[in-house]
Amino acid sequence: MGARANRHRGEIEADLDGERRVLCLTLGALAELETAFAVDSLTGLAERFSSGRLKADDLIRIIGAGLRGGGNLFSDEEVAAMAVAEGLAGFARIAAELLQATFGGAAQDENP
Repeated sequence: MGARANRHRGEIEADLDGERRVLCLTLGALAELETAFAVDSLTGLAERFSSGRLKADDLIRIIGAGLRGGGNLFSDEEVAAMAVAEGLAGFARIAAELLQATFGGAAQDENP
């Protein structure tokens, strides 16, 4: 399957549509999210995410930006149609893990 996530670069791995993929909120992906969420800084973006009140559309945007940052060419529409184990809870877990890897410093544990 190729690439493995490097937690020191803020990358995570997630199973989406039965495929193991690397996600990363690169600088370009973060700029994409700043625009999508209409915030004017990374601090504003972090504050938006730390509210804990994310909509389904927010999860799609975060995961989509992370996929594109990880080198996967998926549109948000394609992400919205993907299946994940655990359904909504699985999408929320992936987004939370990605945000933790980006804004929360080094990963504290490696999930299999």
